[in-house]
Amino acid sequence: QVQLVESGGGLVQAGGSLRLSCIASGDTFSNYNMNWFRQAPGKEREFVAYISGSSSGSSGRTCYAGSVQGRFTISRDNAKSTVYLQMDSLKPEDTAVYYCGARAGFASTIATNFAYWGQGTQVTVSS
Repeated sequence: QVQLVESGGGLVQAGGSLRLSCIASGDTFSNYNMNWFRQAPGKEREFVAYISGSSSGSSGRTCYAGSVQGRFTISRDNAKSTVYLQMDSLKPEDTAVYYCGARAGFASTIATNFAYWGQGTQVTVSS
């Protein structure tokens, strides 16, 4: 079992930056692939980024959705059991609730492959 708690959301103007954090507890954090997803009103939850854990066979690999490539950076601190999402050059279309998810085994971009989720943190980007 893994418990996840996100923080760092808020209201920011277009072009601004935010850093989201997700703290994990309950199991060996370094084993898990850690993902960020987001969900806008009326839309499905969509993949944003992942960083792989040791259970994938190759820790530290990153992958980004095309819409955030070059603007967002995912990182992890295994000593703090925390994954981060640095979001720069934010756009109004980045407005959503952002969720972190954790899974062991292979890394995935598909939300239905994840059993462990945080409660979400709201990010609102004004134009």
